[in-house]
Amino acid sequence: MSDKPRILLIEDEEDMVEAVRLRLEANKYEVLIAKDGSDGLQQARTLKPDLIILDIMLPKLDGFQVCRMLKFDSNYSRIPIIMLTAKTQAQDIAQGKEMGADAYITKPFKAEDLLAKIKELLA
Repeated sequence: MSDKPRILLIEDEEDMVEAVRLRLEANKYEVLIAKDGSDGLQQARTLKPDLIILDIMLPKLDGFQVCRMLKFDSNYSRIPIIMLTAKTQAQDIAQGKEMGADAYITKPFKAEDLLAKIKELLA
């Protein structure tokens, strides 16, 4: 077991997974990957990561559903969730907050912004 913070990345776009994974690993985070909402929810429950980066448009369960199921369950509600998504509409951002997301970052994003938000939420 490493003492690095564990981040679960729930994202179905291969390029995005690789880009984020490489950046996080370069910053000394352990990265777990899930390619759909259902697998992401399962991993979040079994592995209890320190933080979750969650896309909204996912196969099986969307990010809003995953976020809600985790945030409304007292066993997992303290895991910070960053929604990282191409959905930039005000209503999407509002819905993300309503579902309990701790942060909402839209794609394309600056890696520095994501890393700063991770640091802040893990502090």
